[in-house]
Amino acid sequence: MRLDYVSIFPDYLAPLRLSLPGKAVASGLLELHVHDLRDFTHDRHRTVDDTPYGGGAGMVMKPEPLGEALDTLEVDGVTVVVPTPSGRPLTQALAADLATRERLVFLCGRYEGIDQRVLDHAAERAELVEVSLGDYVLNGGEVAALAVTEAVVRLLPGFMGNAASLVEESHTDGLLEYPVYTKPAAWRGHEVPPVLMGGNHGAIAAWREEQARERTAARRPDLLHASALAGGDDGWEVVPASPADAPELLTLQLACWVTEALVNEDLSIPPLHEDLDDVLAGIEEWDTYVVRAAGRLVGSVRGRRVPDEPATWEIGRLMAAPDLRGRGLGRVLLEHAQRVAPAGTERFTLVTGKYSEANLRRYKRAGFRVVETYDGPSGPVLLSKPRRRR
Repeated sequence: MRLDYVSIFPDYLAPLRLSLPGKAVASGLLELHVHDLRDFTHDRHRTVDDTPYGGGAGMVMKPEPLGEALDTLEVDGVTVVVPTPSGRPLTQALAADLATRERLVFLCGRYEGIDQRVLDHAAERAELVEVSLGDYVLNGGEVAALAVTEAVVRLLPGFMGNAASLVEESHTDGLLEYPVYTKPAAWRGHEVPPVLMGGNHGAIAAWREEQARERTAARRPDLLHASALAGGDDGWEVVPASPADAPELLTLQLACWVTEALVNEDLSIPPLHEDLDDVLAGIEEWDTYVVRAAGRLVGSVRGRRVPDEPATWEIGRLMAAPDLRGRGLGRVLLEHAQRVAPAGTERFTLVTGKYSEANLRRYKRAGFRVVETYDGPSGPVLLSKPRRRR
């Protein structure tokens, strides 16, 4: 991934060369370029700001230097990220989405912000993502750019020494992470909970789940509320997809398959390389179904007859929003995809990555069995299940 930063304080971004990002640069996983916005000015004072039209306090960043920077960096078709208090909130899902891009260009604003025409112009030639760290104001966009970078690049395959470190973190399943402990067992009157030292992995998993929910309820009850809005095992309504669902389906697809790419260390997985037209074509070619919660598209699955095997019903693109995983949505979608198979269906098939252990466990519990592993970085693995006669 290539990352470009435009700032009037390029030294502010020096930490990008430290720790794991620095190692990723050294290994060639990341390519970093920091650009001084003043290099794109042409007056002797290297002016980058001016007074706002309409009056008011502060200064506004001029369009000419930023426009020249966009031209020089050849941003057409890439993703331009603008940290701003008026942007969309930075979430784990957004970070996962940005991690699928080949190149990000950060425009770090200062003063009262960037002339709106720069943003409008950028949106005409690139994907524009305005992002906020939270409901507060910083002196400039550099700190936010560093935070967005950290959230994104740690999701790249090969960035973390142990990919499993990404699995049980805050916000990966809609909850905050449970408390963690290490040696010694007792320290300054505080002891490690006995359950963690008992060796009962089932009890440990249950304790961690309980702790995560208690911590989320105490610190971020809004997260639990969002999950509750989504319903539960009996609250999901699965309905046919329409072409209007395609943009949200594409976003959900990218968010879900980043996880698969990380687990399988395979960026060639087809869903990561599709665009809106591909998703629209899929809705036409497959029987596609979606689930919405509080107006948001949170799940989808699709099925079709295999062209050369009319008795086989192929199930694909089973997706549940990352923040709602573990709440029964995937099971409901899988059951629905089997239930709507047409008369004459004798078997179901689906595929998943050969290293996608969670998926493999889920499908085996549902009665699917591995019948073939294809020759590729991530397989995939083909699973099959006979249709029960009623």
